[in-house]
Formats: sequence, structure tokens, C-alpha cells
Amino acid sequence: MSSRRVVTLVALALLAAALYGVRLLWHGLSTADEPTYLETVAARTTRHLAIPHQARAEKNPLTSTPDVLKEASDDYQAKCAVCHGVDGSGMTAVGRNLYPKVPDLRAPLTQDLTDGEIRYIIRNGVRLTGMPGWAHPHDEQSDDSWKLVLFIRSLGGLTPAERVQQAQFFQVKQTAGTCLGFGGEALVEAAPFGADGTERAYQPHIADDVDQFAVHRRRPRSERLMTPGAFLC
Repeated sequence: MSSRRVVTLVALALLAAALYGVRLLWHGLSTADEPTYLETVAARTTRHLAIPHQARAEKNPLTSTPDVLKEASDDYQAKCAVCHGVDGSGMTAVGRNLYPKVPDLRAPLTQDLTDGEIRYIIRNGVRLTGMPGWAHPHDEQSDDSWKLVLFIRSLGGLTPAERVQQAQFFQVKQTAGTCLGFGGEALVEAAPFGADGTERAYQPHIADDVDQFAVHRRRPRSERLMTPGAFLC
């Protein structure tokens, strides 16, 4: 490579860095932004290199059965759905506001990973992201990561109708999204999707209080909180 070409490449790299610096100074940094192409490639490459070859080659010893998937779905609901969504799309308030964004578990970029790679990510997490590691230290047999691998595989094959059906039964319980009824019982739970697949904030599950709750939610929040014996939300 000629010296002139080297100088040109260095100059272009410095110019790109300068423009990126100006952009940062002008716009600042926000987790609401979409990662750039270079950031995405760098992050995926780093994740790939961080997974040992032996772990990538591991095969799932479990077979997908209704009982195994039921156990895995319960685990997914408890640990994963708040970020990844009930259908694995990542289209949740938390998932869309992390940086980098939560990946779509149904997409080829996830489904094309080996079982061992998915399990390693579940167990060890991904550094500098919102993905935690769920492994129990020094105990290979104590976690349900292989079951979660099967569940993630199942998400890739869901039809739109099956996603809607799944959303009907698969709710994410969040303390911040739980309203309390007259006796302090949980009246509603946060659920990202309704029966028609559209996003919603709450799903009443105590039939006797549903009508009262509907009237209550139409009031201004300041009035709701001042109503004696009303729902605490």
C-alpha cells in the first residue's frame, strides 16, 4: 500500500472521528437512540468472541415436550419477558429503552445461534448491556437454561395467531404495574399485549371489581388517589 493511500485512510478515519465527536457534542448520548451499524457489528463480534468454542459446540440434552416448554415458559415469564416481551420481540418499554436494544429472539440473528451459544448467553449474560447472567455459580445442574433454549427456539416458529393466543395467557407481573383492590388484593397485573395482540397497560382479573375499576381509571389520578377505599393505582 502506497504512503499516499495510507495518509488518505488515516485522514478519513480522523475526519469520521471528528464528525462523530461533533455529533456527540451536539446531540448528546441517549439510550433512546438506535445503535449505529458499526456499534452493532462491534457488539455482535465481541459477543461471539466472548463465548468459548467448547460452549458454542454444546448440544441441548433436553427434548422439547409440552411439560418442558411449560416449565420453561414459567421461567421465561419470571426472568425474561419484562425485557424481551411475551413473544420474544423485545418490543417492551424496558427493552426499547436499553442500549443496545433488546434483540428480537424470533429473528435469524438469534435463531441462527447454536444451542450452546444461547445457553452461554443465558447463563453468563452480556457485558455492557442490560442482559444479566442467570447461572448459579459453581453449579452446572441447578439452572433451567437448556429449557429456556428450547423455549426460545419455539418462539421462532410461532404464527401470528399463536402469538396472540400466547399473549392471552402469558402475563408479566411487575410490582410497579400492580393495582391493589379494596382489601389490598392484587386487582390487575401489567401485561404488554391484549387478546388481539395490541399493547395495553393493565388487565383486570378480579371480575367483581372490573366495572368499578373501569370507572375509577377514567378519573384524574389526583382524584383517584384521594378516593377512600379505592384502587391504589
